[in-house]
Amino acid sequence: MTVFLSGNLRVSPVGLGTTMSVFSPATEPLGPDEALALLHHAVDIGVTFVDTADVYGNGANEELVGRLLADRRAEVTVATKFGITGDLQGSRRARGDRPYVARCAEASLRRLGTDIIDLYYLHRPDPNVPIEETVGAMAELVAAGKVGHLGVCEVTADELRRAHAVHAIAAVQSEWSVWSRDVEAAVVPAAAELGAGFVPYSPLGRGLLAGTVDEHSLPADDLRRALMPRYRKGNLATNLAATRAIAAVAEETGLTQAQVSLAWLKTKGQQYGLPVVPIPGTRRQRYLADNLASADAVLTDEQVRRLDTVAGAVAGARSRDPHWISAGRE
Repeated sequence: MTVFLSGNLRVSPVGLGTTMSVFSPATEPLGPDEALALLHHAVDIGVTFVDTADVYGNGANEELVGRLLADRRAEVTVATKFGITGDLQGSRRARGDRPYVARCAEASLRRLGTDIIDLYYLHRPDPNVPIEETVGAMAELVAAGKVGHLGVCEVTADELRRAHAVHAIAAVQSEWSVWSRDVEAAVVPAAAELGAGFVPYSPLGRGLLAGTVDEHSLPADDLRRALMPRYRKGNLATNLAATRAIAAVAEETGLTQAQVSLAWLKTKGQQYGLPVVPIPGTRRQRYLADNLASADAVLTDEQVRRLDTVAGAVAGARSRDPHWISAGRE
């Protein structure tokens, strides 16, 4: 089963985020060979939309995906990103000047071992460079045949429209989930207006919405506790209580909590009139088929209304820096 994210960009209805070297619990290391086996299994069962970025593992994740592409390039739609310097766990900044765009693309092509990036995202807008300049440089990559489609991440509705005026934007990637709905105010409607698909990252709240995280299972040194306000002491207990509605719907439907959360996103896409293709990450093969099966799950209007109440009861911002995401600049 495939869907058109935008135009002729065909992807599986659920993708796979490959942040296997980012935000990983210290107690659960995943070696390169195990990670590659997980990627192969994903493609085997029909998950053919694979997402990575140059900043994930300082290029290591792109190299990992490159090992998959070496054997299965024709089966995979690959997306990668540029535009963050430093790292996601400490110091970081956005960069989007024209020379930097070209250098990043060449480096990603080399690590991925491919001659074209199917979907190339600006990971974050550079506040010091007009987005028109950045997207103009990205458009040159399309003209050169090095990139198939362009995407932008965590943009405001205005930034999206300005980017789209330079070159068609095929996909917007931002956090969007049962507990993170700020993009619905302006960004999602703008994407629908412009014909761009939406690719929600962290659609399972980094495990919490799937029911795999609680106060006792999250290690004290887990990066989510340090970097994400919703996982901090006090907020976490409140948020676990807020997400009980997901567990209730899961019990009613026989779905997993992850499937309920992903099915909610599919329903929201139908309501807003645009393709929505979430990219949950996982470190376990058994979750891949469950996540993909959410594409066939159906929720009642009443169940959706109950899930809609979750976000209003959540404690803590979705980012430690509100200006790092679209919500802080909208």
